[in-house]
Amino acid sequence: MSLKITDDCINCDVCEPECPNSAISQGEEIYVIDPNLCTECVGHYDEPQCQQVCPVDCIPLDETNVESKDELMQKYMIITGKA
Repeated sequence: MSLKITDDCINCDVCEPECPNSAISQGEEIYVIDPNLCTECVGHYDEPQCQQVCPVDCIPLDETNVESKDELMQKYMIITGKA
Protein backbone atom coordinates (compact mmCIF):
# COMPACT_ATOMS: atom_id res chain seq x y z
CA MET A 1 0.00 0.00 0.00
CA SER A 2 1.16 3.49 -0.52
CA LEU A 3 2.11 5.87 2.24
CA LYS A 4 0.47 9.15 3.21
CA ILE A 5 1.56 12.28 5.00
CA THR A 6 -0.59 13.37 7.92
CA ASP A 7 -1.45 16.83 9.19
CA ASP A 8 1.43 16.49 11.67
CA CYS A 9 3.80 17.38 8.79
CA ILE A 10 5.99 20.37 9.65
CA ASN A 11 7.13 21.04 6.04
CA CYS A 12 10.75 20.37 6.90
CA ASP A 13 11.53 19.45 3.27
CA VAL A 14 13.56 16.31 4.06
CA CYS A 15 11.21 13.67 2.63
CA GLU A 16 10.74 14.98 -0.91
CA PRO A 17 14.34 14.51 -2.15
CA GLU A 18 14.52 11.03 -0.57
CA CYS A 19 11.69 9.59 -2.71
CA PRO A 20 13.16 7.59 -5.61
CA ASN A 21 9.83 7.69 -7.49
CA SER A 22 9.21 11.44 -7.11
CA ALA A 23 5.90 10.58 -5.41
CA ILE A 24 6.22 13.36 -2.81
CA SER A 25 5.41 16.96 -3.62
CA GLN A 26 4.43 20.15 -1.84
CA GLY A 27 0.66 20.35 -1.40
CA GLU A 28 -1.35 23.43 -0.48
CA GLU A 29 -0.43 23.21 3.21
CA ILE A 30 1.76 20.13 3.69
CA TYR A 31 3.65 17.65 1.57
CA VAL A 32 1.56 14.98 -0.16
CA ILE A 33 2.26 11.55 -1.61
CA ASP A 34 0.87 10.47 -4.99
CA PRO A 35 -0.41 6.91 -4.39
CA ASN A 36 0.07 6.13 -8.07
CA LEU A 37 3.83 6.68 -7.72
CA CYS A 38 4.46 5.43 -4.17
CA THR A 39 5.88 1.91 -3.94
CA GLU A 40 7.02 2.16 -0.30
CA CYS A 41 10.47 2.15 -1.95
CA VAL A 42 9.96 -1.49 -3.03
CA GLY A 43 12.49 -2.15 -5.79
CA HIS A 44 14.76 0.64 -4.58
CA TYR A 45 15.31 0.13 -0.84
CA ASP A 46 14.35 -2.24 1.97
CA GLU A 47 12.55 0.51 3.91
CA PRO A 48 10.56 3.57 2.85
CA GLN A 49 13.14 6.34 2.80
CA CYS A 50 10.68 9.13 3.63
CA GLN A 51 9.72 7.35 6.86
CA GLN A 52 13.39 6.97 7.75
CA VAL A 53 14.13 10.70 7.53
CA CYS A 54 10.85 12.16 8.84
CA PRO A 55 11.58 13.89 12.18
CA VAL A 56 7.93 13.87 13.33
CA ASP A 57 6.92 10.36 12.23
CA CYS A 58 3.96 11.60 10.16
CA ILE A 59 4.15 9.14 7.22
CA PRO A 60 2.04 6.04 7.97
CA LEU A 61 0.63 3.46 5.58
CA ASP A 62 -2.39 4.68 3.66
CA GLU A 63 -5.11 2.18 4.57
CA THR A 64 -7.24 3.42 1.64
CA ASN A 65 -4.61 2.26 -0.90
CA VAL A 66 -3.96 -1.38 -0.01
CA GLU A 67 -1.36 -3.11 -2.22
CA SER A 68 0.66 -6.29 -1.76
CA LYS A 69 4.45 -6.36 -2.07
CA ASP A 70 4.01 -8.03 -5.47
CA GLU A 71 1.71 -5.23 -6.63
CA LEU A 72 4.20 -2.64 -5.38
CA MET A 73 6.99 -4.42 -7.27
CA GLN A 74 4.90 -4.41 -10.47
CA LYS A 75 4.24 -0.69 -10.00
CA TYR A 76 8.00 -0.15 -9.51
CA MET A 77 8.70 -2.03 -12.75
CA ILE A 78 6.22 0.15 -14.67
CA ILE A 79 7.43 3.43 -13.15
CA THR A 80 11.08 2.64 -13.86
CA GLY A 81 10.42 1.28 -17.36
CA LYS A 82 11.65 -2.20 -16.47
CA ALA A 83 8.32 -3.88 -17.20
